[in-house]
Amino acid sequence: MNIVISGTSGEPIYAQIVRQIRQMILLGDLSSGTPLPSIRLLAKDLQISVITTKRAYEELEREGLVNSIVGKGSFVSGADQEYIREQRLRMIENKMKEIIEESRGLGIEFAEITEMMKLLYEEENG
Repeated sequence: MNIVISGTSGEPIYAQIVRQIRQMILLGDLSSGTPLPSIRLLAKDLQISVITTKRAYEELEREGLVNSIVGKGSFVSGADQEYIREQRLRMIENKMKEIIEESRGLGIEFAEITEMMKLLYEEENG
């Protein structure tokens, strides 16, 4: 598992871990039942506090994306597929908001954005 921590992002370290693991799960890079590194191992690999790693795992567990079993570790849960779909839709919406903001900054009209999206979509679907 490749997690990159930035000390300059302004985002708390535990939140960076949560965001990256959440994204791996929602994109299907980590499937149901996949074991996560132990809290101690991940803390050692990232050179951070065990408390920070524990907080990240607890947050993922609260979201229903991870199950922790005492003595066995933490695993990607068999989260409801509808929940995962909703989370992925939310990710798409956030990316679309970024596109809209950037387009407005460049003075691009909505019709032009939709035409660009249509062309890209058709290009990808051959």
